Amino acid sequence: MQTSIFLAKLMGPILALAGLAMLVNRKGLEALAEDFLRNRALFFLLGLIDFAVGLAIVLTHNVWAADWRVIITLLGWLLLARGVVRTLVPDRIKPLGLKLVKSQNAMTGSVAAVLVLGLVLSYFGYVR
Repeated sequence: MQTSIFLAKLMGPILALAGLAMLVNRKGLEALAEDFLRNRALFFLLGLIDFAVGLAIVLTHNVWAADWRVIITLLGWLLLARGVVRTLVPDRIKPLGLKLVKSQNAMTGSVAAVLVLGLVLSYFGYVR
């Protein structure tokens, strides 16, 4: 449980800040995402970082309990998978990424998901 609380305290504010930044600077986010998707070196580097962070989470927190802690485990596995995909098959997913950036529904859903995840993890890390 201590690892879960630590990771919630770490990940919660990061996700909440990212969600708020995405909410406040919507147009800048779209431009940033397009630049990111077009930069091969940055895409590859962040794929490796996603893989490393996801692997660290999975190795230290592979908890499949029917409570809030499973959020951390799922995020770890998603980061791990995203890192693999970004590193191994970037040319296959970049067109999908560019399409999603252009979709207002996808962007709104992303902002909401990141912000809610950040607030939920912050709550369980700091308040509960």
